[in-house]
Amino acid sequence: MTRTIWLLVWVNVALLLALALRLTSPQAAQAQVRVRVSDYDLIPGNVIGSPTAFVYILDTAQGRLGAVTFDDSSGRTFALPPLDLAQVFQAAQNGPPGRRGY
Repeated sequence: MTRTIWLLVWVNVALLLALALRLTSPQAAQAQVRVRVSDYDLIPGNVIGSPTAFVYILDTAQGRLGAVTFDDSSGRTFALPPLDLAQVFQAAQNGPPGRRGY
């Protein structure tokens, strides 16, 4: 019984020492630098008339939108080619061909 208590005391002393060393060591400041290649958002969704569900993949760094689906009957995964959202939004802003503005 007393061995267990002394073991716990020494473990706590070691943990406190490790914490004290961690808190007193100087930490280098780092700026927030974008080091990732891309940031992704995954959005589940359905398409009307399609028996399978989709996972939409939004690449926020490069402005692309893609989709992936799994077909249960064939056991295969299908990926749709990504869309460049800048082109899509530019086309929507310009309106249909031959018509400018609203």
